[in-house]
Amino acid sequence: MNNVTGHKDLSVWQAAMELAKVIYAMTADFPKEERYGLVSQMRRAAVSVPSNIAEGAGRGSAREFHQFLTIARGSLSELETQALLARDLGFMRQSDDLMAMITRIFQMITGLQRSLK
Repeated sequence: MNNVTGHKDLSVWQAAMELAKVIYAMTADFPKEERYGLVSQMRRAAVSVPSNIAEGAGRGSAREFHQFLTIARGSLSELETQALLARDLGFMRQSDDLMAMITRIFQMITGLQRSLK
């Protein structure tokens, strides 16, 4: 990934961008008192996933890309935990589709990491 737009061609980046949009939409209806709590944390974690994929792709080395993909996986795990908490607190409905998206992106990141070794 040597060019500036290279990350945009990655299906994992595209999926992560879609996930971030879903999280923004889902958290829009959370209680107002959660705006600076769980909403902020979930949105930050969701944005971190495609952002780290893009940053790693832009670094130009497989080693650095792998490192940023690891950070993206961490943010994805954080988001999964926050989504489960939000569900358990009754802030969102059953989140099977969301969990499937997260699992799929996690697998995509892992696969991309394997291809970099």
